[in-house]
Amino acid sequence: MATKDDIKFLSNPKIGLKRTKYCRFKKFGIRYVDYKDADFLLQFINEQGKLLPRRITGNSLKYQRKVSTAVKRARHLAFLPYVADLLK
Repeated sequence: MATKDDIKFLSNPKIGLKRTKYCRFKKFGIRYVDYKDADFLLQFINEQGKLLPRRITGNSLKYQRKVSTAVKRARHLAFLPYVADLLK
């Protein structure tokens, strides 16, 4: 009889398993989203410079709004680009 270690899967057995999403601001107690911290804000935008939605980042509505205003302020002050190719 083959053991669990001997079985080779043709596809990834972890497909379909959902990780629980969490708001990193609530978890770590972050209350203020600093628009001058461009490295932190890069986590919330994709390669083209667009904001990532809540369903991908896992932010709560309150902090997603704060992130969006911080990114917009950083773009206005040229800390972040409005449009970019391969930003990350």
